[in-house]
Amino acid sequence: MYYARRSNVALMNDPTILVLASLSCGERHGYALIQDIENFAEVRLGPGTLYGAIGRLEERGLIEPVGETGRRRPYRLTAAGVLELKRSLSQLRAIVEQGTAGLAGRTAPVALRALGAQG
Repeated sequence: MYYARRSNVALMNDPTILVLASLSCGERHGYALIQDIENFAEVRLGPGTLYGAIGRLEERGLIEPVGETGRRRPYRLTAAGVLELKRSLSQLRAIVEQGTAGLAGRTAPVALRALGAQG
């Protein structure tokens, strides 16, 4: 499948945007990120997926470690991470608005069948 990205951070449920979104609320270590992402996005990231995303984000200067508390290593957004998250959220907002507008023009039974509901 071919698609073009307008941003360095993929959209929707890509682990990198989920980590950035979680860190927008403050510093978090790995396990706290997993729990928070599961709560707000209903996506359970495995440790390999999470730490792979953390490594890529840290490499690109979008997040940084704050220090260590025992075995826990909290992270926070950098200024570049805040800007990247804002750009990504703007793109997501445009996708949501397009989809919402498209569905609003459909008749209710057709839209419900598309969602798998009985209509």
